[in-house]
Amino acid sequence: MNLRRVLSIIVAVLLVATLGWLHYELLTEAYGSGPPHYGQTTNMDKWSSPWPGLLKVDAIGAAMLLALLRWGIFPKSHR
Repeated sequence: MNLRRVLSIIVAVLLVATLGWLHYELLTEAYGSGPPHYGQTTNMDKWSSPWPGLLKVDAIGAAMLLALLRWGIFPKSHR
């Protein structure tokens, strides 16, 4: 394995871990850690679903991940 491939795999794993942590934090904040959907029912007039924002973050993260893996695993050959 060359350095480029190893670095792209490491950064890709870190990116996936960061996105997973972000999902956990945002969903815990939105739905609360108390009884079922505590954060949702406490201030129902102010509550909004976290899913549209998470889907935008996922789309950006997926594009970055694909570009990173393409750059590191399938580099263009300069022949």
